Amino acid sequence: MKSHARTPFDHPPLRLAAVLAALAVAAIPFAAPMAKDGPASFTVIETGKGYAKLQSAVDAIGSGKGTIAIAPGRIAQCAVQSAGDVAYLATQPGSAIFDGVACEGKGALVLRGRSAEVSGLVFENIRVPDFNGAGIRLEHGDLTVAQSWFRDSQQGILTGGDPTGTLVVDRSTFSRLGTCEGAGGCAHSIYTGEYGQVRITRSRFEEGRGGHYVKSRAAHVDIASCSFDDVHGKGTNYMIDLPEGATGQISNNWFVQGRDKDNYSAFIAVAAEGKEHPSNGLAILNNDARFAPGVNRSSAFVADWSGDPLNIGDNQLGTGLKRFEKR
Repeated sequence: MKSHARTPFDHPPLRLAAVLAALAVAAIPFAAPMAKDGPASFTVIETGKGYAKLQSAVDAIGSGKGTIAIAPGRIAQCAVQSAGDVAYLATQPGSAIFDGVACEGKGALVLRGRSAEVSGLVFENIRVPDFNGAGIRLEHGDLTVAQSWFRDSQQGILTGGDPTGTLVVDRSTFSRLGTCEGAGGCAHSIYTGEYGQVRITRSRFEEGRGGHYVKSRAAHVDIASCSFDDVHGKGTNYMIDLPEGATGQISNNWFVQGRDKDNYSAFIAVAAEGKEHPSNGLAILNNDARFAPGVNRSSAFVADWSGDPLNIGDNQLGTGLKRFEKR
């Protein structure tokens, strides 16, 4: 990836830095206590009490605020957070793997409390009958995700609508996600509903299996310093879809479109489903976009249905890519 000018989004938010600091503390080795129904893989840091079931740890925090340290291993469990502020932190990043179990037919973590923070966790093989199985289903509240992995599932992160909520994703990887098998439409690597703000930074999207890599109905988006590697994608669509329009910026990203596409007509789509939000001044700049080696076709880097004045700055575009197309 070529070097780009730095933006304010090259640094994680202060809240995320606090999460990572807490993770460093949680990573100190400790002897996992025993719960009455098995090894206590989930420890509430504030009380030191261990639980064999993640749901029990979440319920122990309840409407309060707490941090759950999650021990290494494959986790055939899921949990629903209905209140409070809960941080879910792997004691060893990348070693705690939520594998194949979804709560409420939705996701491994179903979140509708005040806020949640997730760091160091892996989510894989999450599938449900309606083809919307996600590592994380966010229904309400703020969510910060750091240094986590989502793979081989129908969706990575799927949200409902919370116009006052914020989703932040930093330094995370989304692999082999998405599907268009369901009758209700496609699933995507990240799919957000009507959230107030979505910020995705320093993350990697690769090998999509259908749908878009990022689809967001949020009024404001910041997508910066990410890579979208579609070389081994299968039946994918747009790299970034803002179907109802949005303000914000898409900057310093790296895009490669592969051969196997369901729709190769654009890399970034703005207001393709209707103009629910203004897109005035949406800044798209300092990106690098091209086709995979051996792929010879034409496409638009930005396709716009909003009619609003976008701020499309200096982007490095490969052969066959048109800078902008009004539709």
